[in-house]
Amino acid sequence: MVLYEYPFNESIRTMLRLEHLFDRLGLLVARDAPVDHHFALATLFEIMEVASRADLKTDVLKELDRQRGTLNGYRGNPAISERTLDSVIERIDSAHEGLGQTQGKTGQSLTSNDWLMSLRSRIGIPGGTCEFDLPAYHAWQQHPASRRRSDLQQWISSTMPLARALHLLLSLLRDAGAPHKVVAPAGFFQQSLPAGRGYYLLRLRMDGTDGLVPEITGHRLLVSVRMMRADADGRLRPSGNDSTFELALCG
Repeated sequence: MVLYEYPFNESIRTMLRLEHLFDRLGLLVARDAPVDHHFALATLFEIMEVASRADLKTDVLKELDRQRGTLNGYRGNPAISERTLDSVIERIDSAHEGLGQTQGKTGQSLTSNDWLMSLRSRIGIPGGTCEFDLPAYHAWQQHPASRRRSDLQQWISSTMPLARALHLLLSLLRDAGAPHKVVAPAGFFQQSLPAGRGYYLLRLRMDGTDGLVPEITGHRLLVSVRMMRADADGRLRPSGNDSTFELALCG
């Protein structure tokens, strides 16, 4: 099964992009090859770029507050475990406090590291980090993997409050959606959304063995999914066949 996600607003779009980058960063740092650690640094710089949006931190904190308020509304419900509820709210409080205590934008403290910033200025240039351009960086790449990883973890540490908050927030958001099976007649599905109900994320899970790719569009009143299939040249064309998939709307 293949999972596709579609954000309904720009704030969630940014959060999903950052989650994608943090997941990639974790995979690359755990490896040993210098080329993997090179791309770990490139990913760290991407995170700094995406996280530089002025209102990102405020958006995440507000969304954590919203989730906490929603969960507190379940208190006294006999179908809800108070112990589990307390545990989740405690995690929200911890993530909120950790992110709230960070100064400035995520990764801002790294801008005072001249070595990193010289690398950042050249890493986007094709071939710009060759040994004759950045001999100090070339020397760093010759260090044992354990030393490079230790340096990376030190640099990454300033971004971890945001990473933890995003991971928790998106997990709560995903858990709020109940998946159900739907049919796309002739490869097209459309659903109206109830007025006054705010959705943040669409999740679509489908069989990946049939070669279909969903083309998703949506806004606060309507979502549409058109099933596409790649032709011999790799271009996506509408599929005219009936298809089924799981759909979850998370709000």
